Amino acid sequence: MWVYELSEKEGVLEKGTREGEIEGKVKVKVLSSGINRRDIWIKKGLYPGIKYPAVLGSDACVSYENKTYLLNPNIDWGSNPMVPQETYSILGLEHDGCFAEHVWVTSDRLFKVPAHLNIEEAGVLGLAGLTAYRALCSNCKVTKNDRVFINGIGGAVAQNAMLFALAIGCEVHVSSSSGDKIEQAIQMGATAGCSYKEENWGKNYKKKEGGFDVIIDSAGGRGFKELINLCNIGGRIGIYGGTRGNITDLSPQHLFFKQIHIFGSTMGNDVEFHQMLELVKTHKIRPVIDTVFNIHDINKAFEYAVDKERFGKIALQHD
Repeated sequence: MWVYELSEKEGVLEKGTREGEIEGKVKVKVLSSGINRRDIWIKKGLYPGIKYPAVLGSDACVSYENKTYLLNPNIDWGSNPMVPQETYSILGLEHDGCFAEHVWVTSDRLFKVPAHLNIEEAGVLGLAGLTAYRALCSNCKVTKNDRVFINGIGGAVAQNAMLFALAIGCEVHVSSSSGDKIEQAIQMGATAGCSYKEENWGKNYKKKEGGFDVIIDSAGGRGFKELINLCNIGGRIGIYGGTRGNITDLSPQHLFFKQIHIFGSTMGNDVEFHQMLELVKTHKIRPVIDTVFNIHDINKAFEYAVDKERFGKIALQHD
């Protein structure tokens, strides 16, 4: 059996081997998988708790006993739906992940693939879909009457959040540094968008388009204050990433006078995973895929995954 391991010395994915029975788990064949930003950060050595060797890959569509399943990447969330317990982890670190021919999982991680999804779409949905669902639906409690703003529409979680909000019936606006990505989002159903590179973009966009009840963000950084400017009174912000660094220049008065709620959010519990799949199934939502690579070209896929012009997930086909 071949796997792709992360080498501490060289920081690249190299072909290796893993064998042996694992008590309480079943061996499933990986049909397709997907690269997440988490994998990129781990590969760069910029993720907490890295242990070598590590088989990366949190998402997969797999085959078991001649049936096709989508993997839930959660491991040991615990009994509290609000927060994971200390032993919680995600498939792909520290447990061997899906960039392999086979992977060992407990059978309760296997979920039936929604019938409208192909193998590649199913193989990229789990982690990004769950993260988007918890931020948008569980934490921000979006309703069809909410106006929603998605900051940084180029990422997979942001795209899923937009698709989920549209399916629920919300009016959705987006931002990006790329006019092409904004236009692609509009073609997918967004009402309009703006560039977050412009000065005072949040304040100016609110004057033009009005305020928003729910905002989903993955960036943080100095631009976060513009999201506060975009908020209606009582607005909710779900933040699941920090690609632009520490939040600065933020006035607490704007938070408490506008009664703004900020929710830190990452991944989600098993109930939310099931709810996310039901939403995808009911509305026939398809995750956005930019490019499909063969697993044997995984290093090329990682190089392409950091391309800022990319729009959608990188899927990997497994032989």
